Amino acid sequence: MTQLADPVVFDPYDYATQEDPYPVYAWLRENAALYHNADLDFWALSRHADVTAAFRSEGVFSNRMGVSLDPSSWGPQARDVMSILAMDPPEQTRLRALVSRGFTPRRVAELESQIRTITREHLDALAFDEPFDLIDRFAGRVPMDVISEMVGVPPADRAELRRLADLLVHREDGARDVPKAGVEAAIALFGYYTEMLVERRRNPRADLTSALVDADIDGDRLTDAEIIAFLFLMIVAGNETTTKLLGNAVYWGTKNPDQLAKALTDPARIPDWVNETLRYDGSTQLLARLVVEDVAVHGQVAPAGSRLVLLLGSANRDAAVFDDADRFDIDRDTAQMVSFGGGRHYCLGANLARLEARIALEELVARIDGVEVDEAAAERVHSINVRGFAHLPTVVHPR
Repeated sequence: MTQLADPVVFDPYDYATQEDPYPVYAWLRENAALYHNADLDFWALSRHADVTAAFRSEGVFSNRMGVSLDPSSWGPQARDVMSILAMDPPEQTRLRALVSRGFTPRRVAELESQIRTITREHLDALAFDEPFDLIDRFAGRVPMDVISEMVGVPPADRAELRRLADLLVHREDGARDVPKAGVEAAIALFGYYTEMLVERRRNPRADLTSALVDADIDGDRLTDAEIIAFLFLMIVAGNETTTKLLGNAVYWGTKNPDQLAKALTDPARIPDWVNETLRYDGSTQLLARLVVEDVAVHGQVAPAGSRLVLLLGSANRDAAVFDDADRFDIDRDTAQMVSFGGGRHYCLGANLARLEARIALEELVARIDGVEVDEAAAERVHSINVRGFAHLPTVVHPR
C-alpha cells in the first residue's frame, strides 16, 4: 500500500481520495484515530474498535440529522429521503417495526426463485467473448429489477429510476453538496413515488408498497410521507449499494485470480467471495452522525453538536482485527466486518443484499470459465458515501 507523508488531509469529496481511500485510512488509523477536518467541519473515527463502539453507544451519537455530510442533506429534513436511517428511537424503533415485516428471513428467502429468474434473463441477453459494460448490462439491472419487483415498479420505468438514483449519489469534482442534477432527480423520484402510492391506495397489489399501506401494529399505521421516504431509501440503499457490490466483486476477483479461481471451481465458495468483497472494498464507505455529547477518544475531543463520520471502509481494513488486511482473501473470517453497520441501525436489507449477490454470482459462474475487465477504461462512481463503478468494461468467456 502507498505510504503517505505527514500531514494528510482527509477530504471525502476529493476525487483522488475516492479513487483509492485506503492509504488515507491507514494513515488516519495510525496517526489520527479521531481526526478533525476544520475546513469541512467534521470529525472521523477510523479504527475498528472505535467504529464498532460508536454503533453500540446509545445516546452519544444521533442519526436524526442524517448520514451524509452534504450540507443540503444534513438536518432534520434528512428523514424525508433517508427514512429510518435518519431517525433515533423511539421513532426509528416504531418505523422499523412497521416496515421490517417485508424483510424477515422467511420473506427474503422466498425471493430466491424470483431473483434467479431475473438474473438468468439478464445473462441470456449478454454476448460471450465480446466486451460489455458489467454495470449497465448486469450489475445495475439485477438489483434494480429485484427492488422494483418488490415495491411494484413496472419494467418500463426501471431504467429511468436507475438513472435518477445514479444522479443522487454522484458528486461533481470540487463540489461540496448535492449537484443540481441530483436535486432534480430527487424531486422526480418524490413525484413518481407519490403518484404510485396514490394509485396503490385505490388499487392495492401484491407488492411491498401495498403492504406498507396496510401495515398496522395495534392501530399504528405509516403516513404517506413515511412510505414515500422508505421507497426513496429502497432505491438508493437497496439498489445502488448492491450494484456496487457486484461490480466490486468481479473487479477484485479479476485482480486476484487465485481467489477468483476458488469460486469458479467451487460455487459453494461464492458467499465467501461476497463477504470478502464487502470487507475489502464495501459499497458503503462512511456514515455520518451527530455528536450528542462530548466524545473523548485518543486525546482528542469531538464536541457535542459536531458532525462525525464512521469510516466503515477503514474499520474493515484494520490490521488489529483482520490479519494482512490489505490482501483480498476469500478464505478469511469476515465475521467482524462492519459493512452493514451495527446496533439499532444494522442494515435492514443485509440478508437481501447477500442473497442477491450470491445468486447473481452463482448464475454468472455457472456459465463462464473466465472473466476480464478493462481496468484502464473503468470509471468509478464519485460519491462520498458509496464506492464502486459507474462503468466496468468486461469480457466473459463461456464454459
